[in-house]
Parts: sequence; structure tokens; C-alpha cells
Amino acid sequence: MPKLRSSKKRLRQAQKAAVRNKPVRSRFRGILKQVRSAESKETADRMLTEANAIIDRTARKGVIHARSAARYKSRLAKHVAAMS
Repeated sequence: MPKLRSSKKRLRQAQKAAVRNKPVRSRFRGILKQVRSAESKETADRMLTEANAIIDRTARKGVIHARSAARYKSRLAKHVAAMS
């Protein structure tokens, strides 16, 4: 456990942030898995638009970086485009 007052506060803040970010991160990871494991290209296309919105929301809330969000969106789009 931290001894300094500022370290204790930082620990409390980090714990609150972890609780706040957990459902956001969970939803983000879930939609990625759904798109990647989609059966057909049509369902993957529909899910991709929803996934892009969730990825943007996750980045806006600061759970992931904006550039990471762009990378995820790009890779997902490439994956869906490669489906036959």
C-alpha cells in the first residue's frame, strides 16, 4: 500500500477509473469478437458499422487512444473486405 498521501489518492482514482472503464472495454472487446467471427460478409458489414461506433465511443471516453481506435477500425474493415 502507498504511504504518501498523493499516492493513496492516485490509487483511489485508478480504482475508480478501472471500475468505470470495465464495461466500456468489455463491450469494445465483445463487438470485435462478434465481427471477426461473423458467419457471412453481409452480417459482418452490418456489424462493422456498429463496431465503428463503439470503437469511436471507447476512444472518446479515453479508454483507448484515438490512433488505436483508427487502427482497430482499419483492421476490422480490411478483415470484412477479405471475407468471401
